[in-house]
Amino acid sequence: DVLQALLDHEHEHIGALARAIQTHNVQHVMIAARGTSDNAGRYAQYLLGALNRLPVALATPSLFSIYNTPPRLQNALVLGISQSGKSPDIVSVVAEARRQGALTAAITNFPDSDLGQEADFVFNLHAGVEQSVAATKTYTSELAAIALLSTALSDDAALSTWLEQAPDLVSQTLALPNDIARAAERYRYMEQCVIIGRGYNYATAFELALKLKELTYTMVEPYSSADFMHGPLALIEHGFPVIVIAPSGVMLPEIKEFMSTLRGRDAELLVISDDAEALELARVPLLLPTAVPEWLSPLLSIVPGQLLAMHL
Repeated sequence: DVLQALLDHEHEHIGALARAIQTHNVQHVMIAARGTSDNAGRYAQYLLGALNRLPVALATPSLFSIYNTPPRLQNALVLGISQSGKSPDIVSVVAEARRQGALTAAITNFPDSDLGQEADFVFNLHAGVEQSVAATKTYTSELAAIALLSTALSDDAALSTWLEQAPDLVSQTLALPNDIARAAERYRYMEQCVIIGRGYNYATAFELALKLKELTYTMVEPYSSADFMHGPLALIEHGFPVIVIAPSGVMLPEIKEFMSTLRGRDAELLVISDDAEALELARVPLLLPTAVPEWLSPLLSIVPGQLLAMHL
């Protein structure tokens, strides 16, 4: 319902921002966010970079709010993402960008918030009241808002058609017969683990790691599979828990090769995937629905992880 409301009500608003990006000759994007919203920003780095060829950087808010040395923001879109819209350092980034004459936008659950007041364009997450500090529906809604902007910029009907299916696809993911409660029982004594994602799902690894930290007080570290091979691989020994995000896409062959390396070290693999071969490599497989374009997969692949964190 949240995703459908966002797609229904924010389509025209985000389309207006897409047109402004073109008329303002925007050359790069800076995203100011914290926590879960920062992880949504990681998704934007890949999505806007791959589909729209826009360089995207995550802001360093202390340069604005503490050091008082903000970067020059000519030809930038500065996008603040905050569920509450109240984070002072995020608001300060967008306010400074506006002072410099940059194009500004905000994605928030409270359009009338301080963040919303500072932005040229404001998009409502339509997520309703969050019942927990461990945000879930706002994260998925933030991903959808970013995807809606990307599809508006690309003007590709096929991309828009896939995005329109996102609410149903997320519902299908929630309804899959994964025995996540039983998987959680297996890991109830887990004290540490790593989470692996690559490409678009690098953001998923960070977000799932955050959820496990918030809800289970477990030491969890997210990595790219490429980075993990350069040092952290030495951590892996018999029974070490590794959660791998492995949906179909161009990254999947490399991820499967990586998982084979981990199996050779007798790691305990929990795999989130729609691919049968990837799931066969897992000690605990968590199924995703039928394959979707890789750029859309983060909206689905986080769901089994959120449920796992809840049960743990």
